[in-house]
Amino acid sequence: MNYWLMKSEPAAFSIDDLKNAPDQTDHWDGVRNYQARNMMRDAMRKGDQIFFYHSNCKVPGIVGLMKVVHEGYPDHTAFDPKAKYFDEKSDPANPRWYMVDVKYIRHTKRVISLSELKEYAVLKNMPLVRKGNRLSIMPVSADEWRFILSLEKKTG
Repeated sequence: MNYWLMKSEPAAFSIDDLKNAPDQTDHWDGVRNYQARNMMRDAMRKGDQIFFYHSNCKVPGIVGLMKVVHEGYPDHTAFDPKAKYFDEKSDPANPRWYMVDVKYIRHTKRVISLSELKEYAVLKNMPLVRKGNRLSIMPVSADEWRFILSLEKKTG
């Protein structure tokens, strides 16, 4: 099994939106970065665990857990001229963008903030805490995953 972190702005799509979706499942669309696309298309597998991270908000941080329930497939929003993530250069015969389906597992016991994550040397190689990394999807090692889950028990 692989572990991941996926960012979303809560005003656009939040952990609560996923929890309230039918079957607590939704597609993760609108990714328009080739490196993140490649992870969804080539590396994410059914059952992989994911941290749901709220970005561009008052307290950015990990707010929940979800899992991959459908592996990468073409992002249909790229083909729809009325869609927010339309890409006129994307062709259904040769799709440029991909998405996965994710299912809500649970909220974290508390928000594990970015500022807190930056405090721990054990996480220094995690792409999230490195300067200049703006990817919306990133791998998380098994050790990082376990350590971050252990932080839920700590108070803010």
